Amino acid sequence: MAASDLTTPWAVALNTFLSHLSGERRLSPRTLDAYQRDLGGFGDFLLDHLGAAPDLSDLAALSPRDFRAFMAARRRDGLSPRSLARALSAIRTFFAYGKRRWGLDNPALSLVESPKLGRAAPKPVSEGAARQLLAETGARGEPDWIAARDSAVLLLLYGCGLRISEALALAGRDAPLGDTLRIAGKGNKMRIVPVLPAVREAVERYVALCPVPIAPEAALFRGIRGGALGARSVQSLMQTLRGRLGLAETATPHALRHAFATHLLAHGGDLRAIQELLGHASLSTTQIYADVESQRLMAIYDGAHPRARRR
Repeated sequence: MAASDLTTPWAVALNTFLSHLSGERRLSPRTLDAYQRDLGGFGDFLLDHLGAAPDLSDLAALSPRDFRAFMAARRRDGLSPRSLARALSAIRTFFAYGKRRWGLDNPALSLVESPKLGRAAPKPVSEGAARQLLAETGARGEPDWIAARDSAVLLLLYGCGLRISEALALAGRDAPLGDTLRIAGKGNKMRIVPVLPAVREAVERYVALCPVPIAPEAALFRGIRGGALGARSVQSLMQTLRGRLGLAETATPHALRHAFATHLLAHGGDLRAIQELLGHASLSTTQIYADVESQRLMAIYDGAHPRARRR
């Protein structure tokens, strides 16, 4: 590429890059907003840091110290390590595109390390809260078939440890449920999940009450207008239920899957077996549930044991 290509102003280059993400890569509006926010913050920093609106030649001349100064400034703005890592990833993606488009190259960027990310601890609902959520599902005054549908979906999340997408991917041919379900999880990894009698009965009740004919190849769970039930509807259901019960915002549909694993472990479940039930590729991913249970036990010990409170 000719050196004159690097005279492109940053603002022009950024708009060109965002158009590429939207038109050629067809990224979602939410992902585009994240790129625009992160790279816009980078541009604002450069304007202040360099004292003038930058062009691509300025970006090519940035040192590792400049990139680290940006990260430090964003950290002072209150960004979490995860958000900082995302911002740095957006910058790397822009530079990779800039190298192909304008000949932009800056080896200094490869010397900047991404922030270390701790694995977020799962936030399961308690056993009592899980029972309350399931009971409250049928006490909202909804038509019987909707109440039955919602109970069946939540029981699949809590009783079988399914993700929302996995529960909503069930088709008419899957009913009535047997003793096990064959689930295609992340990466199309197949796993066998046992089905509790309570889950099986809830799904049977929903199918019996559902006013919409359910063809074998069609979605098992249907919305009020007859189409496939969407994940947003399940999220909205949990938002309503936790508001009625006074539960924390962490009481999400995925918290029921977390509860499935945590409660199994609390009652003597084997970590390897739970790994298989959840469809985790690595045992280290499942290990976080053991850590959560250990923290819970220590909190009980600290609060109840007379010697624990002595200092």
